Amino acid sequence: MQRFGTLSFGHYGPLGGGRSLSAGDAMKQAIDLAQGMDDLGIDGAYFRVHHFARQQASPMPLLAAIAARTQRIEVGTGVIDMRYENPLYLAEEAAAVDLLSDGRLALGVSRGSPETVVRGYEAFGYTGSQDPRGADLARDHFDTFLRAIEGQGIAERDPNSPFGAGSGLQRIEPHSPGLRSRVWWGAGNSESAEWAGRMGVNLMSSTLLTEDRGLPFDELQAQQIDAFRAAWRESGHPGEPRTSVSRSIFPITTAEDELYFGGRQDGDGVGYIDGMRSTFGKTYAGAPDVLIDQLLQDAAVRSADTLMLTIPSQLGVEFNLRIVESFAKHVAPALGWVGTRV
Repeated sequence: MQRFGTLSFGHYGPLGGGRSLSAGDAMKQAIDLAQGMDDLGIDGAYFRVHHFARQQASPMPLLAAIAARTQRIEVGTGVIDMRYENPLYLAEEAAAVDLLSDGRLALGVSRGSPETVVRGYEAFGYTGSQDPRGADLARDHFDTFLRAIEGQGIAERDPNSPFGAGSGLQRIEPHSPGLRSRVWWGAGNSESAEWAGRMGVNLMSSTLLTEDRGLPFDELQAQQIDAFRAAWRESGHPGEPRTSVSRSIFPITTAEDELYFGGRQDGDGVGYIDGMRSTFGKTYAGAPDVLIDQLLQDAAVRSADTLMLTIPSQLGVEFNLRIVESFAKHVAPALGWVGTRV
């Protein structure tokens, strides 16, 4: 594990006990938390994206705000649902955030997660999918998006334009030259992981895999990473791709930690999500030395270069910053992480 950061769902709404968290509060707290993690030397702040839900739905303004308040932390998504996206507008936004952050964007995209609505992307105006889950739509949008951020010509120039006449195809602006290397695909199974390797983008693997082959979750995920890297090499892409996994990990170092997370250890799970038999990753909660022993046996954590900690963002900045700092001080170094400030 070379890097680690947080993966936030950005939940807001009623918290119980008469308390509530507004959308504005959730975003402002996300900025404050990222700034605190930047001061600690944590590597990344990443956000889940869900539509028609009380969670982060339009991440680019948030990422731009975080980039403006921080110096080194990577800002990203895990993941943007490409079924809902205008790929050319996303290319403009992503390039702008990448330029504002001096190349600190880690843009995770994919077909997206199960939704709270039926084919919600059609309400956004994206119709014509022949797949019941819209996978064909997502990959068509992704193909256009990649061509745009690569700087390929998209629209024919107007030779009679008073604003710079010319001929040939015009690329999308702004253009960020290194953005293509900072795009990730969120893969839910080995087939999509291999596809990402052939496409030459980085790999994000979640705590949910849409396959079940009778293996422990971490071994199944490690095989997915191996398949991705093999496809990358076989396709002749230069360099080494990045890979990430996400885990729910809670170091218990105080009585408050014990109150929230004591007894939360659980095993892998198998069930049906979005009509597909799926495997769910476990929750890790315990004393730091216990977590170290367990995570060193997690095949996917050992294999990936980046670990994303899913955090309970509803508990506020101070609480989550303490969780992250405890992991950085007491657990991460034993997994190979070398911090610069903690």
